[in-house]
Amino acid sequence: MLPAGPADTLQGGELKLRTEGATRQAGTPPAVRTAVVWDALRAALAERAGATGRERLDIVDAGGGTGGFAVPLAELGHVVTVVDPSPDSLAALERRAAEAGVGVKGIQGDASDLRELLEPGCADLVLCHSVLEYVEDPASALSAVAAVLRPGGVISVLAANPVATAIHRSLSGHFDEARQVLADPAGRWGDQDPTPRRFSGETLAALLSAAGFTPGEVRGVRVFADLVPGRLLDGEPGAARALIALEQAAAAHPVLRDIATQLHLLGHR
Repeated sequence: MLPAGPADTLQGGELKLRTEGATRQAGTPPAVRTAVVWDALRAALAERAGATGRERLDIVDAGGGTGGFAVPLAELGHVVTVVDPSPDSLAALERRAAEAGVGVKGIQGDASDLRELLEPGCADLVLCHSVLEYVEDPASALSAVAAVLRPGGVISVLAANPVATAIHRSLSGHFDEARQVLADPAGRWGDQDPTPRRFSGETLAALLSAAGFTPGEVRGVRVFADLVPGRLLDGEPGAARALIALEQAAAAHPVLRDIATQLHLLGHR
């Protein structure tokens, strides 16, 4: 079974899940929404383990919230540290880790503060999921991530896609807001939009390059999952597995990738 759950900071993550993909059905299993990301992470971890000769890697989850990624990674045997600004999220992370029987270190702070919070070159992998949309300065946050990664280390970036937001707003009948998303440089639909910015794949790759990373392929996450009614998954045996396979096939499709709710890419230091 795939590990469940996206980065879910209580301070911002519940809001993110409500707004990034407003059409997402509550019945859609978390594994469907994160399968593409876990595929990439498993491959990156295996590659890094082979390069270092260490099966137990050091991982930092910046903005990791209650541990949707951190706890499963710890269950795989890795040493995981979560840095998050919300004390409530870190308390929930501690409970979640205890229930899973693993240890995950929690540190209160922002992604941009990683230099001050962690030792330089302490991590093999840093997760930066649903973070760049909310930090004050995305470039500074990525620079801080680069400082804590070892040479050859990997950053995993997951960010909201403005094209998908336009689709979701239009499906909700907010046509003017959908048009505004496409016109706005930050990909916002208006003053009430709780997401400060969204990113195209090209913008994410450029940010990573500027921070000293070699960006990999951009992949789409939740191409169909936010559009499929939950009742279809509940009522059809094997539907969730089939939807995961569809998401995996669509993730790198040159057209479908660009309409995904989120965009994911890895960068190597």
